[in-house]
Amino acid sequence: MADPQRFDGMLLAMAQQCDGGIQELISAFFSFLLRKTDFYTGGLRGDGEKMIMNAFKRYQDMAEQKMAEIKKEKDEEEQKRKDRIAKKKQKEEEERKKMEEEPKIKEITDEEAEKIQQEIEQKKDDKKEEKPVEEDKKEETKEEEKKEDEDEEDEKDKGKLKPNAGNGADLENYSWRQTLDEIEIKIPFKVSFPVKPKDVVVDIQKKKLKAGLKGHPPIIDGETYNSIKIEESTWIIEDRKSLVLTIQKVNQMEWWSRVVTTEPEINTKKVNPENSKLGDLDGETRGVVEKMMYDQRQREMGLPTSEDQKKQDVLGKFMKQHPEMDFSKCKFN
Repeated sequence: MADPQRFDGMLLAMAQQCDGGIQELISAFFSFLLRKTDFYTGGLRGDGEKMIMNAFKRYQDMAEQKMAEIKKEKDEEEQKRKDRIAKKKQKEEEERKKMEEEPKIKEITDEEAEKIQQEIEQKKDDKKEEKPVEEDKKEETKEEEKKEDEDEEDEKDKGKLKPNAGNGADLENYSWRQTLDEIEIKIPFKVSFPVKPKDVVVDIQKKKLKAGLKGHPPIIDGETYNSIKIEESTWIIEDRKSLVLTIQKVNQMEWWSRVVTTEPEINTKKVNPENSKLGDLDGETRGVVEKMMYDQRQREMGLPTSEDQKKQDVLGKFMKQHPEMDFSKCKFN
């Protein structure tokens, strides 16, 4: 079956030009069939209508099935949430009853009280004697090292924003989210009238982006963080009050720290990629991404990367093949 998304770019472009919405888009399509094809007269009367209704019902069934699946997932999540709350309340209730059942005051004799007090004093003395000086020094060293690492990281990433749930940022006038291959930008317009495509200004270039409302200062205007695939980038009006841009990255192996260079950066070290998205990549790209993620984890733990391991394996094999050679004084980087 041919890719159903191969005409999305053209159809989106058509939809953006239809001020009358979906009704105007459908009217334009049937007008095209009338003017440029024999769709209405090329067969028996009623064949065209039958063909259209069959297609409509097929996609309507698909839409209803999708909505049912979404509703089912939401219901399951809601049930899980309710179960968690119920378990938490039950646990709290059990702990409360347990505390109520326990006697609040336990009577003891004077001799038992004196004995308990002596044991407490003895334990305090033992703790002072048992804790060695070396242990104190080790704890101090660990605390100092931890503080140095935190200072170094904070200094490097000072002023950077924490990524939002979509690995982007929620800024004053717009918000954006990203995957490895694309950026989605949402610009809400604070106006009293319904926004139409003719009311907005969008200019997507290879390394420059401009977007906003006609007659107003642009919301976004500047050089982008990296290059854009212009021909695969699109935009739409959402709910007649927001502009949504979807721009495709040229380099699909990196996280953007910001959309345009004039905006504040996010800390890309705290980006949380969805593992499930790896399955959407082709085999070669997925292999490269997984290798990059593995190497990054190895560096963070101070362990050799995949390239380092490969070099060590080659060197080890060479040393086995040449036992007569002395490698004891060699230094390997």
